[in-house]
Amino acid sequence: MRRGSITLVCGTRPELIKLAPLIRRFGEDATVVYTGQHYDQSMYSRIRQDIAEPGSFVELGLGGGRRGAQLGNAVAALDAHFAEEPPDVVIVQGDTTSALAGALAANANDVPLVHVEAGLRSYDRAMPEEHNRVAIDHLADLCCAPTPINFTNLVAEGVAADRITVTGNTVVEALEEALPGADESRALIAGLGLEADSYVLATIHRPENVDCRENLGTILGELAGLPLPVVLPLHPRTAKQVAAFGLGRLLAGLHVLEPQSYKDFLSLARWAAVLVSDSGGVQEEVSVLKRPVVVVRRSTERPEIEGTFGTLVPPGPRVRAEVLKWLDDVSGHRTRLAGIASPYGTGSPSGLIEAAVRRMVSDTRFASPALEFQLVTEG
Repeated sequence: MRRGSITLVCGTRPELIKLAPLIRRFGEDATVVYTGQHYDQSMYSRIRQDIAEPGSFVELGLGGGRRGAQLGNAVAALDAHFAEEPPDVVIVQGDTTSALAGALAANANDVPLVHVEAGLRSYDRAMPEEHNRVAIDHLADLCCAPTPINFTNLVAEGVAADRITVTGNTVVEALEEALPGADESRALIAGLGLEADSYVLATIHRPENVDCRENLGTILGELAGLPLPVVLPLHPRTAKQVAAFGLGRLLAGLHVLEPQSYKDFLSLARWAAVLVSDSGGVQEEVSVLKRPVVVVRRSTERPEIEGTFGTLVPPGPRVRAEVLKWLDDVSGHRTRLAGIASPYGTGSPSGLIEAAVRRMVSDTRFASPALEFQLVTEG
């Protein structure tokens, strides 16, 4: 296999985090093409320093802009890159604009496409990511589905079963590799004046929440009304909208932090009494950390945690009410959650994905859905 023959396309911090175990496995055989969809330098540099170096790292530096223009620019840039340096296979992760651009450019260049984290569905057509993930799945030659639910979703849409393999989610490995030791993470929260099980950790950044003044104001107000300190690493998009809407006063009652490195964020999450978030990744991470999350969204593509690790609520008074339910017996909830297996598996999802990709590159059959992986399902 020639150096850099496997190209991983990404453009956001969560993609880099989840692809990190694959980048490490492919090593010199990997080229990472980073579009620059997330262009906040502090967030990008913090995560870049934590991932293994691939054979080649290409930065397109496309930046922000309207979604349609961003997609078009990314497809054009990737098309040009693939024409100059043809890959043997393209891997995309998740449902971002960059992932869709990578899928379209691979298709245009007749390059086999692998979709990591395939088959997630919210069935909410108002969510841009839903359109992205559906399109990518139907373009992909190999769909790596994290859970049996995702496998079922794909088959129901007519995706052939021999194009799907259930692998678990690489977030399990990424988290376990990045999670600091207990003493180190306790020292971090102590340095912020916090105590274990005595604070709430919140992350809010999705357009449906922060691009609407009413929703953003409501969420911040609900957080400020909680009886425990609320730690809020402030996403650049959220900070921009708080300023634009004149809602700065609502941050006064919160413990606002700069965006955190992945390791530091995991330390904060590890000892939080409860999390409040609209992040898809956080919904997965709490199932490994055994912490509860109140998911502030109108829909979710990760139903596996509902009723166990997570509660889905829209912006409004239910946010505070649901958090208070988790605060009624913090140690008891912690003990109960510790006994529930993560629906995203154990073992090595990246190992299964790597094996399937290398088979594809060597022109052998696709990985079978029968590949062994330890997944725990209800019942």
